Amino acid sequence: MASSPDAPQPPAGGTPRTAPAARRKTSRHRGEGQWAKGHFTPLNANEQTKKDDDGLNVRTRIETIYAKAGFDSIDGADLRGRMRWWGLYTQRRPGIDGGRTAILEPEELDDRYFMMRVRIDGGRLTVAQLRVIGEISQEFARGTADITDRQNVQYHWIRIEDVPEIWRRLEAVGLSTTEACGDTPRTILGSPVAGIAADEIIDGTPAVDEIKSRYIGNKEFSNLPRKFKTAVSGSPLLDVVHEINDVAFVGVEHPEHGPGFDVWVGGALSTNPRLGERLGAWVPLAEVPDVWAGVVGIFRDYGYRRLRSRARLKFLLADWGVEKFRQVLQEEYLGRELIDGPGPELPRQQWRDHVGVHLQKDGRYYVGFAPRVGRIDGTTLTKIAELAAGHGSDRVRTTTDQKMLVLDVEESEVESLVAGLESLDLQVRPSPFRRGTMACTGIEFCKLAIVETKARGASLIDELERRLPEFDEPIAININGCPNSCARIQTADIGLKGQLVTGADGEQTEGYQVHLGGSLGMEPGFGRKVRGLKVTAAELPDYVERVLTRFQAERTEGERFARWAARASEEALS
Repeated sequence: MASSPDAPQPPAGGTPRTAPAARRKTSRHRGEGQWAKGHFTPLNANEQTKKDDDGLNVRTRIETIYAKAGFDSIDGADLRGRMRWWGLYTQRRPGIDGGRTAILEPEELDDRYFMMRVRIDGGRLTVAQLRVIGEISQEFARGTADITDRQNVQYHWIRIEDVPEIWRRLEAVGLSTTEACGDTPRTILGSPVAGIAADEIIDGTPAVDEIKSRYIGNKEFSNLPRKFKTAVSGSPLLDVVHEINDVAFVGVEHPEHGPGFDVWVGGALSTNPRLGERLGAWVPLAEVPDVWAGVVGIFRDYGYRRLRSRARLKFLLADWGVEKFRQVLQEEYLGRELIDGPGPELPRQQWRDHVGVHLQKDGRYYVGFAPRVGRIDGTTLTKIAELAAGHGSDRVRTTTDQKMLVLDVEESEVESLVAGLESLDLQVRPSPFRRGTMACTGIEFCKLAIVETKARGASLIDELERRLPEFDEPIAININGCPNSCARIQTADIGLKGQLVTGADGEQTEGYQVHLGGSLGMEPGFGRKVRGLKVTAAELPDYVERVLTRFQAERTEGERFARWAARASEEALS
């Protein structure tokens, strides 16, 4: 969109849609740092860094300077800022306990190695792509390759010297790390069964591809107030956690116009969780990219840049309300009215992760399986690629629940594939605990974490399978290493927020604040916190066993854990 010659000019790191700003006088009051109100002066160090140079530009310095001269040559603003635009964060220096997380300076927490996030929009991978991801893990990342709850793969132990070669190998098979982190449009979540599910309302894949092609790596949206999360799915299972994305397009059937998407905005978790809200608008598939760009444009131009803690779309939506947000979107960004439409129907089942063996609409099958809390390794990924290829498949998917799928399997090949996966400890018919437990990166690598998560989640699964072998209800146990909720603690049946707690001996130790009865999909809402309810890491298996046993004893016929937890006494939940 062309800029008015009289419009105020934005920082170097991005280009706002200036037509609305041109109609407003630039205020001397710095306000919330909203570009559309003429507030272009950076109000914090992060905004200054982005104004000084767009994050996308750091790639050239990585390739021509840092990869050749080594870690010590990296400029501090690049190291802790712009390198995120290419999926790179320094990982946590080993040996720093959780009690020091919030008191050390960034340079004291930084290790000389990086976490690298591979962007996998829609969770879609070919066998060749998965094989390369596995090979990179083995050669450059000490075997690490975690599957995230945003359908990405994360490496650890990456050296700056190896980054250009890793990019070369990823890009040779159509993958990248572009804007996998940073104040940018992050990976677009998509249904892992898009285009193949027998019950699909509409396939959102063309919209995901068009958004990625037009806008990812484009400086039009490379300087946002903070990260921006997107989800697109036409599955009636509501399988992309649409309620907690900045914008989500949810498949619905319009009574007059047919299949399309219901638009949701303003969802996010972290320390100020907020469920997204419906705009009440129906959008056809072809218009999804334009509407997406309009919503991102609003965030870029009107989003709050003064405080990082308020620099998410949810805060703007809370202040504006849905009616004003839709009006601004229509009048200033789309130039037309959106069609009113219906909301999605509630899913008919609680599990939305696609684990198990399922029939595709073409008569073949897809097979979903569960690693332990998303933790996997490069050798296993290459074996999954070979298993898929050996059973006639060229397509693999990741999910928003840290799971994976192999698509396009002939019926005659299903049981052989299942046996091969389970020989790798990748369960196709997992227990509810293996299936329902997720964990973030935790203190092993994350500089924000306070406690361990991955190993603790894996050991909790083992304990619960041993102690409660007959338990067969869907249960979500989400473990997070800090308050930021990367593992969605507020929306889990049992959400565990890592913190230091006082043990029986009076000393501080690793533990968790407990959230109970959160949910997405069926009846979305945040979990309940019982006053003073915290458990140490050592007490965790005993606590979860106790509360699940009480649930089984007290539940009514067909009652889900979330409903029981909402009505249960504090004593029953303690």
